[in-house]
Amino acid sequence: MAGKSVAYRHFQRVLTQWPVDTLRPQVSFQNAMRRRIDKQLGPSTTDNTSYDPANESKDTLVTPLEPYNEEEQLEQVNVLYSFIENRYAKKYPLSNRLLKPLSNPEYYENLVKELEEAPKRSFFGRLLNSWKGFIRWS
Repeated sequence: MAGKSVAYRHFQRVLTQWPVDTLRPQVSFQNAMRRRIDKQLGPSTTDNTSYDPANESKDTLVTPLEPYNEEEQLEQVNVLYSFIENRYAKKYPLSNRLLKPLSNPEYYENLVKELEEAPKRSFFGRLLNSWKGFIRWS
């Protein structure tokens, strides 16, 4: 463990803080990133070898790895930290005019409510909701 790079430790830390996607729990950003950093920054960060097609199976799609650059990796970690800390939402706050358009002032509130309810909905609830979208009452 002493041989791990600073970037590797930061990646591991930021991925433990990353929120789980409740809409798509089967797709995990954390797992995808962990596989990437283990492959690129894992135990052998000192040999700087890149992709060797002889070692890969034919059914996986793997892109060649660039040579290791600690500074670039730390920049990428910084971007992930900025998303977790909501730096951009704090730096560029949304105005009330944008969040509540005159044409449909409750649109974004309803959207957030729908996104919060969607993972908890049963199969029949999802089916009923899809049919509600097809049927228009006039």
